[in-house]
Amino acid sequence: MEKRPAVLVLADGTVFKGNAVGKIGTTTGEIAFNTGMTGYQEVFTDPSYHRQILVMTTSHIGNYGVHEDEIESESIKISGLVTKKFSPNFSRPAAFDSLQNYMERDKVVGISDIDTRALVRHIRNAGAMNAIISSENLDVDSLKEELKKVPSMDGLELSSEVSCTTPYTMGDENAEVKVALLDLGVKKNIARCLAERGCYVKIFPMNSSVEDMMAFNPDGFMLSNGPGDPSAMPETVELVKQIVNTGIPAFGICLGHQVLALSQGLQTEKMHNGHRGINHPIKNLITGKGEITSQNHGFVVSHESVEANPEVELTHIHLNDNTVAGIRLKNKKVFSVQYHPEASAGPHDSRYLFDEFVENMTAVKV
Repeated sequence: MEKRPAVLVLADGTVFKGNAVGKIGTTTGEIAFNTGMTGYQEVFTDPSYHRQILVMTTSHIGNYGVHEDEIESESIKISGLVTKKFSPNFSRPAAFDSLQNYMERDKVVGISDIDTRALVRHIRNAGAMNAIISSENLDVDSLKEELKKVPSMDGLELSSEVSCTTPYTMGDENAEVKVALLDLGVKKNIARCLAERGCYVKIFPMNSSVEDMMAFNPDGFMLSNGPGDPSAMPETVELVKQIVNTGIPAFGICLGHQVLALSQGLQTEKMHNGHRGINHPIKNLITGKGEITSQNHGFVVSHESVEANPEVELTHIHLNDNTVAGIRLKNKKVFSVQYHPEASAGPHDSRYLFDEFVENMTAVKV
């Protein structure tokens, strides 16, 4: 593949020069980094990464191509890719295409051949910020001006841009347990994990009403992951409050965890640079056991607000920084976690949470 120059400019003026990958063009977004060693296709198609430029800390990306079954949504959701080494060729027999062609298909702009270690160290110190990649305009000054127009992720509602528009189902319609899943930017594997446990899942758009969801006669509610700032979603927070008040068991993941917390009067806050990768250590405070988990979030539930609410129990903490990683309501069968128990690719240490959710639904149903 003939190399074409590209440039990456950060909001603080830092510049990296490299070579173009994917579509030739210009893209913007909040820059973030992922520390996972595998699963780049699942990461790139995760709706939670919508409007983010993603730095992969693994040196080689693209070497095993792409596979039609390894997706979390129907298209790439990252707004741009940054990597050290990019392989336009692939060697896995099961792959159906190259990552290069996949990115071109979904019009994703990227840059390679830059020092990603230096970039990640800079982001870790300076914190999350917007960035711009261009392989069609190499004039840094004009790119800086264009970058000034990009809104901050803080205060940005993005779920409406990735949520489904009409309901759909997954699993056996004759299953004894039915789950109404609120799609805030859901990963396909969340619904798969429920279907694998004998649940019939109906996925609802984020603008659904509690009456719409109750008409399905669910035994439980799933609150999905998704992108953006949870505090910019007052209608969704109110909907989740109504869902909790039904008394039906509920389980929230990532953004679903955050809007659940907000619905109970807790607070969320923007993180310095977020947690993204498949190697994050979590401690379950109920069992005392540790878990290696998959994570992808730039906001977190305030620790102080959890401690100040007598109706909410802290169940999991992140061992790197002691941030809130899980909560449950003391008077209802409602719980949530900040990380991804459906991880794919990633560790399966936390899949037991789906079993607990099914047990909660079954217990109430009986």
